[in-house]
Amino acid sequence: MKLAVVGGGSTYTPELIDGFARLRDELPLSEIVLVDPDEHRLALVAGMARRMLARAGHPATVGTATTVEDGVAGAGAVLLQLRVGGQAARNVDETLPLECGCVGQETTGAGGLAKALRTVPVVLDIAEKVRRLAPDAWIVDFTNPVGIVTRALLDAGHRAIGLCNVAIGFQRRFAAGLGVTPDRISLGHVGLNHLTWVRSVHLDGEDVLPRVLAEHGEEIAADLELPVELIRDLGAVPSYYLRYFYAHDLVVEEQRRKPSRAAEVAAMESALLDLYADPSVDTKPELLEKRGGAFYSEAAVALIASLVNDRGDVQVVNTRNGGTLPFLDADAVIEVPARITASGAVPLPVDPLEPLYRGLIGHVSAYESLALEAALRGGERRVRDALLAHPLVGQASLANELARLLVEANRSHLAWAVSR
Repeated sequence: MKLAVVGGGSTYTPELIDGFARLRDELPLSEIVLVDPDEHRLALVAGMARRMLARAGHPATVGTATTVEDGVAGAGAVLLQLRVGGQAARNVDETLPLECGCVGQETTGAGGLAKALRTVPVVLDIAEKVRRLAPDAWIVDFTNPVGIVTRALLDAGHRAIGLCNVAIGFQRRFAAGLGVTPDRISLGHVGLNHLTWVRSVHLDGEDVLPRVLAEHGEEIAADLELPVELIRDLGAVPSYYLRYFYAHDLVVEEQRRKPSRAAEVAAMESALLDLYADPSVDTKPELLEKRGGAFYSEAAVALIASLVNDRGDVQVVNTRNGGTLPFLDADAVIEVPARITASGAVPLPVDPLEPLYRGLIGHVSAYESLALEAALRGGERRVRDALLAHPLVGQASLANELARLLVEANRSHLAWAVSR
């Protein structure tokens, strides 16, 4: 099978290649095409990918393309991992909201909205090319904000599923803490992308979350940077993105005192590209582990293999709500365990959610609908409305100011704003 990776010049691509090499029996690939407009980065990453596959004895070829049309034709699956505007735009996403006293983060709040505004039109353009040149291909979206981007793809009728590494990360963590293999662990993972809670941890069918919290609660809380009392009171493990909601003011103070994550990643990328340029390097560098996205490759391989081979197993993905969470619109995109077949993802039933979770999920899902409307139709007023609906902004004066600042900062990426 041919797989196309749009955004293949990312320094994170060797993590994906490592997974393909290690899990070759699960997902046999004959051709991998890396698609990226940056020819320099593309050449370095492709060279690294070829050396890694050669070392592993993997037969797949690695091709490159600077246009989507050249890269996706005939593909069985297309992975999206692009970043419109690069780390420079991300740096603005993470720093501009701080000027208004709001969390600066690239996937949620004002920064997440800015990224959605830039990203949705580009992704939809790519998807139309995939529909024309590889009509049977599944689009697997890893591009943030995953929930909004996935809904845009689904609303436009594309064969698409969104994927995040949070759930698989928790699964692997709990398995290690319990001393078992990950395949014995399943999660009661529920919410929206980057707004999820693990309400149960099943080991061979038995819920052991109380044991996990009793034995590892302090360690989990330290990693999430949240009070252990909060986690034990919840009786659930929140995604680390919930810290932006549960400790908003503290996070803002911390962010104002240190460099942005974008600045840190930009430095890492420079060092990684130097390593990829070295013809003697043919294994995944240790530095890549600090780049983020742990278990990304395993999640991607498992999802694509299930879609292609009609395996009918259960994985946590981003897909249509339907009636899974009855308090949300059927068209909303949620992140829950779903059965994966050649026809796509069907969410499994979810136990009723307590108001503590239901309220925040409903609030953010409404914001996501408004954010998608702003990304599709443009207009500073729509941007403001989305910000006004987001619980990390929510005040009229902040929404007005941030809308103005976000549009101005991203004008070159917004077709509807360029002529203003």
